[in-house]
Amino acid sequence: VYQVFETVAKKYDIMNDSMTLGIHRVWKDILVHKMNPCPGTLLLDVAGGTGDIAFRFLNYVRSVRQRQLQRKLKHHQNLSWQEIFESYQKDKSNSLGDSQVVVCDINREMLKVGKQKAQHLGYSEGLSWVLGNAEELPFDDDKFDVYTIAFGIRNVTRIDLALQEAYRVLKPGGRFLCLEFSHVSNPLLSRLYDLYSFQVIPVLGEVIAGDWRSYQYLVESIRQFPPQEELKAMIEDAGFFKVDYENLNFGIVAIHSGFKL
Repeated sequence: VYQVFETVAKKYDIMNDSMTLGIHRVWKDILVHKMNPCPGTLLLDVAGGTGDIAFRFLNYVRSVRQRQLQRKLKHHQNLSWQEIFESYQKDKSNSLGDSQVVVCDINREMLKVGKQKAQHLGYSEGLSWVLGNAEELPFDDDKFDVYTIAFGIRNVTRIDLALQEAYRVLKPGGRFLCLEFSHVSNPLLSRLYDLYSFQVIPVLGEVIAGDWRSYQYLVESIRQFPPQEELKAMIEDAGFFKVDYENLNFGIVAIHSGFKL
């Protein structure tokens, strides 16, 4: 698995757009909106080397922070222009409200791609990158408010260990969110999806990334991944409460959610 992502890292974003017709961007937006982070949130994004969730998180928090600032200034209409300006400048300098996201990935090449994207897009504040294994996270207990893993848990060797680690590093009251390819319930759609997956995606991999085998593996790994109810039970076994899931696009992907209480 490591070798697969080492190979495809540089073409990862282009292939995601090609394979999903760009819909993966919408799925990731939905994940962050479901998270609904407030300023001050400490997020751990595991297997998020290319930064897709991290950048969305920072944008979302910055937007919430901006709205808070505008509301605050409206309540201080009696202040002088100078006082308003000074208050705005002070609050603006902390545009994330002390929020932070730690991106943890086992693959150096994926982290390298993410860092390059962050530099290119101008993200630096509130963002850090850590090389680490989802099954043995290099973080203290009870550290993070939210744990996300998007299209990554499918590639973990021991899903049960990764879930236990997610539980360990979350604070009491913390939230687990997982976005992953899942199982389509509609039989006709399922057949069409299989046809597209096995006949088209490996060809796209060869044409765009020059790598048929890696994308053949990705397709096969989706089919071998536990269905929605089975993954829900595994998350509950790890200790999480209020576990549920939301199917997107008829179950092509699902967002699983749980809380550490």
